[in-house]
Amino acid sequence: MHRLAGIEMGGTHTVVVLGEPGRIDDRVEFDTTDPAETLGRAVAVIEDWRTAKPVDSVGIASFGPVRVARGAADYGTILDTPKPGWRGAEVIAAFAPLGCPLGLDTDVNAAALAEHRFGAAQGCQNTVYLTIGTGLGGGVLVAGKPAHGLLHPEIGHMRLRRAAGDRYKGHCAFHGDCLEGLIAGPALAARFGTHPSRVDPENPMWEPVAHDLAELLANLILTLSPERIVVGGGVTGHQPHLLPMARARVPALLGGYLRDCTPEVLKAMIVPPQLGDDAGPVGALILAGEALAAIPSPSHRH
Repeated sequence: MHRLAGIEMGGTHTVVVLGEPGRIDDRVEFDTTDPAETLGRAVAVIEDWRTAKPVDSVGIASFGPVRVARGAADYGTILDTPKPGWRGAEVIAAFAPLGCPLGLDTDVNAAALAEHRFGAAQGCQNTVYLTIGTGLGGGVLVAGKPAHGLLHPEIGHMRLRRAAGDRYKGHCAFHGDCLEGLIAGPALAARFGTHPSRVDPENPMWEPVAHDLAELLANLILTLSPERIVVGGGVTGHQPHLLPMARARVPALLGGYLRDCTPEVLKAMIVPPQLGDDAGPVGALILAGEALAAIPSPSHRH
């Protein structure tokens, strides 16, 4: 079997793993700081593993926005992120000296691949994976493949119909009251005046948050027709009441238009992740496996 490495590079933490898709044999975690330190540390971990035995391929699941189109001049470069110091960071170039196949996608697309193959979205061809934490990201699989186009899905920056009476201006540096600016961790800390994990689930200030999440879920159902929406990240992880609270509001937002979206169907469609914090790293190993498989075997080279 091949020996693969995967990197999940999130806005707060970076995880480097060794193994195969579906199996993690070794793991190193550290804070995501500046590009030189973070990328250099990830490369050093893989180099250390290679002293014992070769690593055949590396998959990178990166926070975004990141250029994922292989033919682009800036392929593998971080684009207009609000994370200080990372705009223009050349992610793929940092790993090129390893001299092995490299796979790249967003951290949320990678997590969607992992839940699709091994977790809560098995058997579902159209899948959305949401993570609500430091930011709000969404990975989309169509016919089992990550959605790419002009860029990649940027679900966290969608706008929505605000809850009646909600005057919170939003926290996003680009859009103010986009979804990330309304319900990601820093936005909730500003809304509540404390870390959202400390807020009582009975606090009425969760009402507009549940409304905003429900608006997102309804819009995803209407636009992408997913068979499964997997919702992970620290916000719903620390406040597990929020997902069912939002899911219960979806039928009213759909207004009876989609007769198949009964409360029972929605309960099975909109679910927490099965892989938990392993979804991103497992997805990175899937990307590594796909990058290796894309290299022609010697017998097929001309």
